Amino acid sequence: MNPGSPASAVVRTSLLEDFSLEMTGKDVPKLEEARDTIPPGTRINVTFLGNEDLRMRLDAARAVKRLGFVPVPHISARRLGSQVDLEEFLAGLRADGTAENVFVVGGDPASPEGPYEDALAVIRTGLPQRYGVRHIGISGYPEGHPAIDDRVLWSALTDKHAALAAQRLAGDLITQFGFDVDPVLAWVEETRRQGVDVPIRIGVPGPAGVRRLMTYATRFGVGTSASIAKKYGFSLANLMGTAGPDRFLRALAQGYDATRHGELKVHFYTFGGLRATSEWVARFRKEG
Repeated sequence: MNPGSPASAVVRTSLLEDFSLEMTGKDVPKLEEARDTIPPGTRINVTFLGNEDLRMRLDAARAVKRLGFVPVPHISARRLGSQVDLEEFLAGLRADGTAENVFVVGGDPASPEGPYEDALAVIRTGLPQRYGVRHIGISGYPEGHPAIDDRVLWSALTDKHAALAAQRLAGDLITQFGFDVDPVLAWVEETRRQGVDVPIRIGVPGPAGVRRLMTYATRFGVGTSASIAKKYGFSLANLMGTAGPDRFLRALAQGYDATRHGELKVHFYTFGGLRATSEWVARFRKEG
């Protein structure tokens, strides 16, 4: 992309102006290492994985805040064993001053481990704002979900948006990552037609090994290997190589129309590569 082109300007001044990152509770040392390459005030989501405990999640959110960033702890509805578990987590976040922003998602377990079957069930409890939450992120799936029908996904999305509005909570949408811009932008347009007007953060894989990208793509049912390679610009013959989202972001910038798509930002799934991702963003913004 020509650094002076309109699409390049969109990438630099809009899509990447306020990008966000994702980390796990175990990534605190990697965040420490990357701290000087990440803009102050960057929103950093902290996942809620089954192999991490309460203390690890709270410690990670606290580290994000200590290093000058905005922590966005995840709440995985189906991983919560009880209301006590939810309140204990929220109380810990409030005590640490990290409760203002959270991201609520259904989570991976096929069956709930407690009383919350999905993100909407958590939101409807009213507990998050009782503990100081003022902004809730929710998830979107531009290319669908391998285990959930599209009609169910749309109903869940509009119901969550309505619940946030009813509780006067700010919110945004973070999408599952994809490799093809066309279905992403089509989904954004449909989201706006459905009346969901919150900012949308388009999920993008940070620079990562091709093999790892393909593993995650298979897990989430995001296209076929051949179509992903063609759209994203890497070779299936070189599974030991790495790939960045250069082509995807350029195509996103070229297709982005604020009048149809509303406010869009980018959310990077880092796969543990916080420094590699933040350095890549800095280079890409400079070079276009």
